[in-house]
Amino acid sequence: MSSITVRPTVVPGRYGSYGGRYVPESLIPACEAVAEAFSEAWADPGFRGSLAALLSAYAGRPTPLTPALRLSAELGVTVLLKREDLTHTGSHKINNVLGQALLARRMGRTRLIAETGAGMHGVATATAGALLGLPVKVFMGERDVERQAHNVFRMRLLGAEVVAVTTGSRTLKDATSEAMRHWVTDADETYYCVGSVIGPHPYPAMVREFQRVIGDEARRQCAAELPGATPDYVVACVGGGSNAAGTFAGFVETSAKLVGVEAEGGSGAANGEIGVLHGFQSLFLQDEHGQIKEAHSIAAGLDYPGVGPEHAYLRDLGRARYVTVSDGEAVAAAVRLARAEGVLPAIESAHAVAWVVRAAGTPELPSGSTVLVTLSGRGDKDITTLIAEADLA
Repeated sequence: MSSITVRPTVVPGRYGSYGGRYVPESLIPACEAVAEAFSEAWADPGFRGSLAALLSAYAGRPTPLTPALRLSAELGVTVLLKREDLTHTGSHKINNVLGQALLARRMGRTRLIAETGAGMHGVATATAGALLGLPVKVFMGERDVERQAHNVFRMRLLGAEVVAVTTGSRTLKDATSEAMRHWVTDADETYYCVGSVIGPHPYPAMVREFQRVIGDEARRQCAAELPGATPDYVVACVGGGSNAAGTFAGFVETSAKLVGVEAEGGSGAANGEIGVLHGFQSLFLQDEHGQIKEAHSIAAGLDYPGVGPEHAYLRDLGRARYVTVSDGEAVAAAVRLARAEGVLPAIESAHAVAWVVRAAGTPELPSGSTVLVTLSGRGDKDITTLIAEADLA
């Protein structure tokens, strides 16, 4: 391959100084094709109708808003759970993947590739591929293959090829890098189904639009459930940040306070600096030389060193606040929710619950507040981790 020139392209998809398209010249036509196709599809009632039908009849939407009655009584705040864990495949990822898979078919692409950390995006992509008859290849860090063996088996059972990435930290960052390298070699036939609000334009905006069904539903449900119509706080976990972006989209124009909860070891929004990775400019964990640092989280889906560009922008505007939770707090929150409500969240989602547990009754989250928490996924995939880490005494 000839030498690659990497440059920012002047495009829509900027969030203040964040976002953009920083990709090899060979990928610019592919990104432009996706942007044009999405713009046309999103304006097409037929495409929107097909997606809505699949989200309803196949993915199981709308997902319920569940009052966490016992946990609310214990904490002194009213906790409402937006149950993305009850979708087909068990996480919010299916919302975005069904949209992108329909787009890929509309574009005439013949196969899908994806990156995954916790495995839920990989499972969702494998599911959509099986549904629509599209071959799927999923890139997953070797460490995540080991700790998410349950989801690896699910992907293979659905017919997907799972490629274990052995470079770097062998986690989500490296899986994303490998997926982008593969896309460069076969962009004419392959559609890259990005799993979060990251990557070059149009992916951050497009993934947010596919995920905003969470926030739009939740806002309608809260209006029916709450006397004041809008919760005081809207809380979601953040890795790249797609479930949070989708949730926040429904409330960003309301008075609700938005809180994104990151892993302590993967806190791009809370502790990152401006940089470029995976085709976009945002906030990333970096060393003193500007090199991307390895992230760490017990939750594979939060094991990413940066955050989507819209989250960085919301942080700078002061519209959303980003906080961190430790591995131990997340595990304890997963156990507490399971015992209080009979709901076992993914460890990713448990980070959001953990912040509510920690902050309830303090100036951060005063007693009597109403709190919407998005449960982005279910905890079945994390049983092995919980066996090793949870204190069930």
